Amino acid sequence: MSHRKRKALIIGAGIAGPVTAILLKRAGFEAAVYEAWSYSTGIGGGLQIAPNGMHVLNEIGLASELTSRGAVCESFDFYSQNGARLGSINRNMQARFGQPAVNMKRAMLNEALVDKAWSSCVEMHFDKRLARIEDRPDRPIVATFTDGATAEGDLLIGADGVHSAVRQHVIPDGPKPFDTGLLSFGGFVPRSLLEDAGFGPHIEATFGQRSGFFGCGFCSAEPVQGAMWWSTQPANGADAATYRAMNARELKQRLLDFHAGWHDPIPRIIDAAENIMVTDTLDVATLPTWWRGRTLLIGDAAHATSPHAGQGASLALEDAMRLSCLLREREELAVTFARFEAERRPRAERIVARARRNGNQKREFNRVSAWMRDRTLKILLLLNVASQDWMYAYNPCAITPQFETPPRQHRQAA
Repeated sequence: MSHRKRKALIIGAGIAGPVTAILLKRAGFEAAVYEAWSYSTGIGGGLQIAPNGMHVLNEIGLASELTSRGAVCESFDFYSQNGARLGSINRNMQARFGQPAVNMKRAMLNEALVDKAWSSCVEMHFDKRLARIEDRPDRPIVATFTDGATAEGDLLIGADGVHSAVRQHVIPDGPKPFDTGLLSFGGFVPRSLLEDAGFGPHIEATFGQRSGFFGCGFCSAEPVQGAMWWSTQPANGADAATYRAMNARELKQRLLDFHAGWHDPIPRIIDAAENIMVTDTLDVATLPTWWRGRTLLIGDAAHATSPHAGQGASLALEDAMRLSCLLREREELAVTFARFEAERRPRAERIVARARRNGNQKREFNRVSAWMRDRTLKILLLLNVASQDWMYAYNPCAITPQFETPPRQHRQAA
């Protein structure tokens, strides 16, 4: 006797969405992904996938390809504004955690994930912006899109990012993304600029004397855009839209002024930068629930983290892996969703909180506070080189945790 395959409607084709669909197809589900934006390539800045995230990419057969197309990062080295070395972390990741940390372009990662989803026979739909969700007893769950199209399934997964439309269905009056008060600028420059400065396979990160932070490193073998960079600065009442409204010359001069007097090659990187991206730094520290009825939030929709822990993409990959493992057990959705939240929430919220604390080191300091920060960092980096191992040692592909279902009940959507 054959059983009808359950179908998952997945909203969002960023990182968590396509990977969840790929893994659910392997688990015997039908899966369809719906993305609000048109399909495009070449969009986004650079990022790093930590070892915990690389385990998931390895599970879906993409780790080797993305490692070869990206750049393995063998350490994260910290400096003061004048170039004095403060310390180093995240060494020997491959040997310690079974996978390396890999820098890459977000666009390259997204393109590889979408291609893998297509080749796995996942339905991929673009220009489908969610309008509403209907979840009525004894009927399929229905997603309606702004163009009037609809889709039916057995469950719906919200993987639509920090500004999630699905979150509005799960928690209609819930918390909004929190503005951390920092702005991120970034982009790409030629590899030769870092090569000429003697860079190796590491990230070089610099704390400003009074405020701000600058990071750079290799992200691909491409000669023209093979190095990524980013600058984090206090917003001081402005937002990303203010800077995006500037012309390219004004924006570059603003960055050059902020980083005047910072050690080489930071001014040369900014001077060479084109197509500078600017984003507000947001997070979602906690939500009252991650699910409602047959709808579940994952990735940034559930627990958006600021970039200061380097874990946003890896957390999304972890969610996809753990959810697919739990859904394989074919329990009632309420049980599965409750188990997923109970398992994932403590780790995700711990990382969001750590990222926010890390970001606080990039705010404005007076001269004495900045001096104390640099000396404290030297000591902490020396003594606590393993303080972040709990993040990287986690392998979502190899764990089989047992969690009791929380006692609270969730009402089906009306």
